[in-house]
Amino acid sequence: MTHRRFAILKIAILGLSLSFAGLALAQEKFPSRPVTIVVPQAAGGANDAIARVVAQKLSEQWGQTVLVENRPGAGGNVGTAFAAKAKNDGYTLLVNADSAQVINPALYAKTGFDPIKDFDPIAPLAKAGYVLVANPSFPGNNVAELIALAKSKPGTLSIASAGNGTLNHLIGEMLQKATDIQLQHIPYKAAAAAATDVVGGQVPLSVQSMPSSIAFIRAGKLKVLGVVNEKRLAALPDSPTIGETVPGFGATPWYGMFAPTGTPKNILLQIQNDVAKALDAKDAQDRLATLGCEPFKGTGDQLAQIVKSDLVRWAKLVKDSGAKID
Repeated sequence: MTHRRFAILKIAILGLSLSFAGLALAQEKFPSRPVTIVVPQAAGGANDAIARVVAQKLSEQWGQTVLVENRPGAGGNVGTAFAAKAKNDGYTLLVNADSAQVINPALYAKTGFDPIKDFDPIAPLAKAGYVLVANPSFPGNNVAELIALAKSKPGTLSIASAGNGTLNHLIGEMLQKATDIQLQHIPYKAAAAAATDVVGGQVPLSVQSMPSSIAFIRAGKLKVLGVVNEKRLAALPDSPTIGETVPGFGATPWYGMFAPTGTPKNILLQIQNDVAKALDAKDAQDRLATLGCEPFKGTGDQLAQIVKSDLVRWAKLVKDSGAKID
């Protein structure tokens, strides 16, 4: 064999090898290594707990480690911006609360991310229960009695929140606007601190998520005046919604999973389907129930529509509240 023919044969074999290697890579099962879920809130909160429930079920399905990495800061902006800049190969995902994904863009001058352009929505995960709670000594026992008290003493009743522009602050603003009452807003640095002071009697009222308040409610240290969600909560079947007293009032906060934009469609679809299986698992549903949450199954397209509509809705509420963080 001449040197020229031998060289051509070597090139042909090399090309064939590269083709097989490329084919093998294209057909590589996802995931073939650990996956990281970024949670832009601190450990122990509702979003963190939901992410860990889903991470455990995905790990069981995939036979791979699924790590939850907490990156709190700036109301969720730090971790969300970090996830937006991650490699778009499916190995870094984001589990976010609606507060960071759709409220922060209206609240902060700079978030470090674009909620639509920087992410491919994968699937909604859970709906969160939110409640209007009061110290047990508060004279009102329901929303109607609160409205009457507030109108008899305009601006004298206080309501605690996790801070200016946070979801529970804005829900409180929604309530005041819907009922034409005035409450004095007391911002805290965290929902837990606000709940603790309502329990202690320093502030009479607060809007709280179920994960941050359910233990106090069950212990009789907080009483529920009304459920913020459009429907009654399974964990509190005897507690009426605010909307039952104030027609048209209601909000159902959500948590969803996203990937950096440009993630391959087949990977997005696989994760979407595997998340649906995770949410069908009885132990996952039971764990969410203990958090006062419920599974929220859906597609990436449905989550995209929710994000778009909620961006408009919350932007108006932020503007009306006057809240702004530079």
